[in-house]
Amino acid sequence: MRRGLVIIYSLLFIFLLGSCEKGEMNRTPRENFESLWRIIDENYCYFDYKDVDWNEVYDRYSRQVSDTLDQYELFDLLGKMLAELKDGHTNLISSFNISRYWKWYEDYPANFSSDIKKKYLGENYRIAGGMEYTKLKEDQIGYMYYGSFSSGIGDTNLDHILYFFKDCKGLIIDIRDNGGGSLAYSDRIAARFLNEKILTGYIQHKTGKGHNDFSDPYPVYLEPSSRLKWLRPVVILTNRHCYSAANDFVQKMKLLPQVVIIGDQTGGGSGFPFNSELPNGWGIRFSSSPMLDVDKQHTEFGIEPDIYVSMTAEDMQKDEDTIIEAAIANLISRSEQK
Repeated sequence: MRRGLVIIYSLLFIFLLGSCEKGEMNRTPRENFESLWRIIDENYCYFDYKDVDWNEVYDRYSRQVSDTLDQYELFDLLGKMLAELKDGHTNLISSFNISRYWKWYEDYPANFSSDIKKKYLGENYRIAGGMEYTKLKEDQIGYMYYGSFSSGIGDTNLDHILYFFKDCKGLIIDIRDNGGGSLAYSDRIAARFLNEKILTGYIQHKTGKGHNDFSDPYPVYLEPSSRLKWLRPVVILTNRHCYSAANDFVQKMKLLPQVVIIGDQTGGGSGFPFNSELPNGWGIRFSSSPMLDVDKQHTEFGIEPDIYVSMTAEDMQKDEDTIIEAAIANLISRSEQK
């Protein structure tokens, strides 16, 4: 009986695998290549800014396409073509793999250690939504670590966090290694640090198939929260692994007079992503709408901190986070000046 079930399951697995391959190889490799190149050509938003010659890319990769490619070889080839855009928001998505471009942070110093962060948080830190938080420096400084803007954070969470810090002189918001997520959470947190509506930047949309067919930039504003707010000194900690929604958060917070950014330049990722599909069913995600800062400048390649601070190998061996220490010193100094 058991042997019979094994045979049945084996046949079922082979059938499903064959069906998957058949569905994913719908149309020829050439047709899928042409479709992907055209989708990007007509909709991607950073060709000129990144100085990418997409026609030259076509010529180079077109010569490598043949109908003898299996789905894995085709996927690898198309993924390499997309990497020419140098864009962390650009992915090819199949049932067996997701292409990605991570060079925006891979070749830079980490300036972060999750193990050392745990030393500063201690054992009795609190968690609210996706936020970890505690008090440092004899309870003078509030410390919040937010590792992903994909981790939910609600208004009630923020009320409790800010109330917990009510007697602190300053607040550290550590978003190092935060690869992004929801812009809604970026706005929700940032709204707790302003008293009035502010202009935070601009956005454009494609209006045609040409590489430079964009709408005029139109403004994006942020309203202050009607709930508990924090208007005392703040330091945001950043590194190269801050991307997308994390980059957006830094852009907004840097506009506020009580905020100082300390650490390394962010990784960027200011293009608003769009999704499409190839004939074989593979998904394609890419930057389609550029988001600009208040000076109408791109932040696709990152935002510089107000104060550069690095963590060396020696610092890590001593279990010392020099970026957190610099933030504490900055906040203490600013509080003493008042």
